[in-house]
Amino acid sequence: MAGKPGRRRRRPGFAVRKAARKTIGPVSLCLAGRVRGRKRFFRPKSSTQSNSTEFAAPVTRIAARFAKTAKENRAAFVPFIMAGDPDYETSLEIMKGLPAAGADLIELGVCFTDPMADGPAIQAAGLRALKAGQTLRKTLALVRSFREQDKATPVILMGYYNPFYAYGVEAFLKDAKEAGVDGLIVVDLPPEEDAEMCLPARAAGIDFIRLATPTTNDERLPTVLRNASGFVYYVSVAGITGQKVGDAGVIEAAVTRLKTASGLPVAVGFGIRTPEKAAETARSADAVVVGSALVDRLASTLDAARGKSDMVVNSVLSLARELGSATHAARGVKR
Repeated sequence: MAGKPGRRRRRPGFAVRKAARKTIGPVSLCLAGRVRGRKRFFRPKSSTQSNSTEFAAPVTRIAARFAKTAKENRAAFVPFIMAGDPDYETSLEIMKGLPAAGADLIELGVCFTDPMADGPAIQAAGLRALKAGQTLRKTLALVRSFREQDKATPVILMGYYNPFYAYGVEAFLKDAKEAGVDGLIVVDLPPEEDAEMCLPARAAGIDFIRLATPTTNDERLPTVLRNASGFVYYVSVAGITGQKVGDAGVIEAAVTRLKTASGLPVAVGFGIRTPEKAAETARSADAVVVGSALVDRLASTLDAARGKSDMVVNSVLSLARELGSATHAARGVKR
């Protein structure tokens, strides 16, 4: 089912109230599935119905990369960029340069008109990409082009369910696998809806990465982790991207808790903007995710570049190198 990239297609059960969003934060809301004293927003499952499915554990690019970083006793550096920002060609050149700049995995944003978990920087990046004509098909084409030179670096698409639904889940998963996508993070698709995309993705050989937040309690956690694979993404603050910084002690305790509960590596993101903060987080986390700082660097360079895409590419990759070096050296390991 085709759909225009800028048009939001609403489905029953995916409305989010603004009042609830202010109460516990958008990402926490998606993971919780309910707000105290309010109606449940997602379709309830019957007590006899289960989404849990057993999958074989092949050696994926994501698993291989985390095995490598664990052997080297260092955290992985995971930069986020928005596909198509500021245009297709420039974002492809940035993506191609990230592995040499220290990226162990790459998160590639899928632009969408209503990104409720994103702060101003990533919202603006998505709007620039949409204005430049970026679509989900072009995002997969970008991954294919990247795979022509890099067969080893894992690529994770991060976005919201509407674009995947409009594309057609079955068709998307087939095309994504063929393009070289390794994992998916779908921010607004809770575990109660695993049959929509999580289970089909797992069956197609694509990891489905789950988000956990400071508000994910012990009762909720098993449900969140039930069909997770690849790694767990710990959102270090209750809120949107790029706005606050999580406390180091709280992050360390959360990483330990999530690793024990899931048996998976734990990546930490949201609010990490500097090499110093990246290094601090890397001492306890298996991976450090940085997005808003890189997107801000791109945006701040655009006016000065005056159409010279190489200036934008070099500026973003320069910051990526600083962040990657700090992440890799945090435990006294030089790469």
